[in-house]
Order: sequence, then structure tokens, then C-alpha cells
Amino acid sequence: MERLLLNANRNGYAPDQCGRTMTVGGLVAFLEDFEPETPVYLCHDGGYTYGAIREEDFEGAEE
Repeated sequence: MERLLLNANRNGYAPDQCGRTMTVGGLVAFLEDFEPETPVYLCHDGGYTYGAIREEDFEGAEE
């Protein structure tokens, strides 16, 4: 089965230090090219460690 790896980057100590990022719409459009059952993992440290993504890992935040 195909997997989708998201290389996690550290760009700053606050969101405003990170530069350009994808929007929800851009992310949804990108993911439409994959089969719905494709598992998604975070890839850290150049593939040295990995992490799962779960609904409870998301939280909204005000600017």
C-alpha cells in the first residue's frame, strides 16, 4: 500500500516566523490526488523518526 510522508520542518519559534504555508484549501486539493485510504505519517529528522496524525492532534488557534 502506498504511504504519504509529510516531512516535518522546524522553521521558527512562532507561526509568524515560519513564512508561507499551505492553506486548508490547498492541502485538500493536494490530497485529492491520493486514494482516500492512503495512510499519512509525519517524517522527522530526515526519516530517523516518524509520527501518526490523528484528529485529536489538531487544534484551532487565534492569531
